[in-house]
Amino acid sequence: MSTPPFSRRSFLLGAASLTTVPLLASCVGTGADGGAGGGTTALTLQSWIQDAGPKAALESVVAAFDGPPVTLNSVATEQFRAQLSTYLTSATPPDVLGWYAGSVANSYADEGLLLDVSDLWAPGGACANFSDALRALSTGADGKAIFVPQNYYWWSIFYKKSAFQQWGVQPPKTWDEFIALCDTLKARGIHPLTNGIGSTAWMSAGWFDYLNLRINGAGYHRELLAGKHSFEDPQVTAVLEQYARLVPYFHPNQTSWDAQQAVTPMVNNEAAMYLVGAFCTEYFPADQRDDLDFFSVPTIDPSVPSAEEAPTDGFFAAAGSQNPEGAKQLLSYLASAPAQQSFIEKSGSSNLPTSPDVDTSTFSPLVQKGITLLNETAEITQFFNRDSSDALQTTADAALTQFIANPSDIRGTQRQWQQAAQQVFSS
Repeated sequence: MSTPPFSRRSFLLGAASLTTVPLLASCVGTGADGGAGGGTTALTLQSWIQDAGPKAALESVVAAFDGPPVTLNSVATEQFRAQLSTYLTSATPPDVLGWYAGSVANSYADEGLLLDVSDLWAPGGACANFSDALRALSTGADGKAIFVPQNYYWWSIFYKKSAFQQWGVQPPKTWDEFIALCDTLKARGIHPLTNGIGSTAWMSAGWFDYLNLRINGAGYHRELLAGKHSFEDPQVTAVLEQYARLVPYFHPNQTSWDAQQAVTPMVNNEAAMYLVGAFCTEYFPADQRDDLDFFSVPTIDPSVPSAEEAPTDGFFAAAGSQNPEGAKQLLSYLASAPAQQSFIEKSGSSNLPTSPDVDTSTFSPLVQKGITLLNETAEITQFFNRDSSDALQTTADAALTQFIANPSDIRGTQRQWQQAAQQVFSS
């Protein structure tokens, strides 16, 4: 999630923003954990990370790579997304590319565009002691490993402890308490919820995902996103009915803001809560970050097992890489505990490491709480586009933006959404 980790998706839309930073490491293939044999053929790493902290952190981590020379290209996220297929099918593709785990990576693997990195998951490999869940998430339909996860993060409802204390309210434990909290805050002239669905329309899918998980469960959610159910199902109607209850609680400027700008009313205590990924912490002023806390979207149906969204980011290599051994060497390094710890600490993000060898005892209490949340939930999903496809995400953006503008026309939203989804699944 998605979009994830650091700029869970950079939120820079429109004009392309391409920065090429040559990072010259040692000229011999003796990477941090990849060993010799990577060759001296220069490597290209294509990245979508744009936020200043994470971008600088990745540059620093790559600069410390003791292997073939690496050129790091940082491309605006939406440009990256649009050109990813072109990158992978070109005669001389980037060797390594950063992106998302799950169905998106698997779709490129199905086309034969990704390098088989199963040896990195074999005993002694850089990912050998990663969790079974991460292994499954990084494996294509043919059983070959095609992804190296580097970090992940959780979604929850974030709030400021000082603001809740000032308003004399507490985090809710049930869905009814959540609705009552929203009513209380609104009556006091405080916008209960904020969001940024302007140039980052995909943020509207966060609430859809969680309501679907709470009402219908993770199994149905995954099947819906895989085309096994219709968006006109009564189960989806139930989700949108609950979503319609929330629409009056959102700050009216949500349609003008992107995901980063949406923190502004929380900074100013004009809005109370934000369902968002933990990457949001870097958008708050430094002196407010320790004031942040979160709670999970409350249970709606107690019979439905708990589920949380935890988008996973990392890297894959192009099958057409001119230096596949060097690419694996770079992937091994990026997966290593020192590289992960360095990235997370230098980026200032609240992302979680995928390597079990990273010492998380030094991480903030907020991150420790996030780790506990994911360890205790029954199910973990990614985000709408990561559990489906970028193409289906586009249908969600259109349908949910329309729905938020006119929440009374639930059936109309469902009908148009299903028609658009059918075109995606039939293409």
